[in-house]
Amino acid sequence: MKALEGIAEEDTEREVNILQDGQSVSPSARTRSQMAKQFIENQLKERLRNVAERHARRRALEAVLQGENLSDVKKIELRNALERRESDYTRLQRQKMTVDDFELLQIIGRGAFGEVWLVRERLTKKLMAMKKLKKADMLRQGKVEHVKAERNIMAILQDPYVVKLYYSFLDEECLYLVMEYLAGGDVMTLLIRKDILSEEEARFYIAETISGLEAIHKAGYIHRDLKPDNLLLTHKGHLKLSDFGLCKPLPACTLSFVRSRQQQELALSTQTANDPERLTHWRQNRRQLAFSKVGTPDYMAPEVILQRGYGKECDWWSVGAILYEMLVGYAPFYSEQAHVTECMIVNWRKYLRFPVEARLSPAARDLICRLMCDVEDRIGTRGGVEEIKSHPFFQGMDWANLHKQTPPYVPRVDHELDLQNFDKFDVEATNGPSGMGAGGSGRGTKGLTTAGLHFIGYNYKSWEAVAPASRTVSRVYTWLGVAGPG
Repeated sequence: MKALEGIAEEDTEREVNILQDGQSVSPSARTRSQMAKQFIENQLKERLRNVAERHARRRALEAVLQGENLSDVKKIELRNALERRESDYTRLQRQKMTVDDFELLQIIGRGAFGEVWLVRERLTKKLMAMKKLKKADMLRQGKVEHVKAERNIMAILQDPYVVKLYYSFLDEECLYLVMEYLAGGDVMTLLIRKDILSEEEARFYIAETISGLEAIHKAGYIHRDLKPDNLLLTHKGHLKLSDFGLCKPLPACTLSFVRSRQQQELALSTQTANDPERLTHWRQNRRQLAFSKVGTPDYMAPEVILQRGYGKECDWWSVGAILYEMLVGYAPFYSEQAHVTECMIVNWRKYLRFPVEARLSPAARDLICRLMCDVEDRIGTRGGVEEIKSHPFFQGMDWANLHKQTPPYVPRVDHELDLQNFDKFDVEATNGPSGMGAGGSGRGTKGLTTAGLHFIGYNYKSWEAVAPASRTVSRVYTWLGVAGPG
């Protein structure tokens, strides 16, 4: 590490000397110098972080062993098990990962910026979900920071209500995120099948959503894209948050894609559909809307639409909109035209209404109204997440053990490759499942390129990606509060 620091210092001194001598430096030379500097700094930072995390895991194990009634022989066995796993993790970090390390099985998701594949890791035979994004698309559309944010937040968070990231890597053409595979599909699929959830069912899933958001907010991020499509279900029916491409660091964020207020109000005057018509169209077009390039603003808070500065409270509005859809059957401000929806959200006092046939309880209605209101009055703005958790709608909820409870709905999964909870996608649309036809070279990067400057530090390998070698090692995971990848 000292050697790396020395190289960086020498490189900086050399560049200063060149400038002092009056010699010109070509743009390409400056770019290469900058890339080398960032690469070396990133390598140093990663090594220091890995050493700190390794020491932290050892201290955590020792703290646990002090409180356990174990023989000295057993303690030595557990320490050795941890060291063996640390060695496996070190070897994993040194390996260059490519798409060829995985068997690509089937597309399980497709969006505006990429695809998600069900894959099997060749070494461990474990099923995983691989999200693939084209570098050129990310650069052209200015999505580089979004991609970095998604990777960073998943690498930071280790939470039962957030999808786990095992690996991130890149090749000459694409970026890859390899995550845990959740066979239960998403909440949107659940709503399409059931139309409306009972309040007991909605209470459980909204509680797990709030728990996931709490972890994201504590990490210093706002989700900004919370919707049923991004709430995934495990094969046991528990909920996890996903798709962090629009996450932004706290405290202030703005968006700049909304039409003028005059255009919104003009469009709003054409809105005449009644509730039954909206419900019918919603059910017919729900899935197609999710795959549109523009997306849907149905769950977006008014302060976001108005391009004002906003904070984590905008996510609480989205929770209210999702709860409304679960209990009523469609989103509260749904329209066939996105700009009409935006205007209805801005004018929520006039357009937020509850159909008589929905028969919501007073507690459910009150929570929705307190989530979907001006940010100054919104529940959670002053009292934080605990204010939301203490609302009467969640009376009796065991927040600390949600992930241990039996969910109200358990998705049907008949075998490990059963994809009945996912939509079917045409593989030929991507010219094949692997290699260049799928938009990836299948090879690692040959070296630093100009485009690669934007993605330095993207590679990541999770501690949890190392499979347990025995039940003993699994016990170490449990005592350290870390779930294994199995």
